Amino acid sequence: MLRSLGQRPVTGSDEDPRVAELRTAVSRLRRELATHPAEFPDRGIAEDELATLAAMALSGMPEIPRLRRSLLLIAGAIGSVSALSTGLAGVRSAVELFGEPPRRS
Repeated sequence: MLRSLGQRPVTGSDEDPRVAELRTAVSRLRRELATHPAEFPDRGIAEDELATLAAMALSGMPEIPRLRRSLLLIAGAIGSVSALSTGLAGVRSAVELFGEPPRRS
């Protein structure tokens, strides 16, 4: 994988690298979730929110508050499934590339 060598993938476009990272992380976690054999109560929520994140990544510029909301829902839905923790961490890291949430006064 290019990332392990400290290189970025070449997309051949002016695509925001944060969006490319989000798309990759979401795709990876969706595959991991699809192949995970155990059923758990909130699996559907995780699948729906991952689909939402994938759609936002395809749009080019996701809404940051919506990214964070989806991440929280996904984490709540699959957070206790240790086999998915690496994929979830990847999605979290990709969402964090978009910056800190605005501070409330």
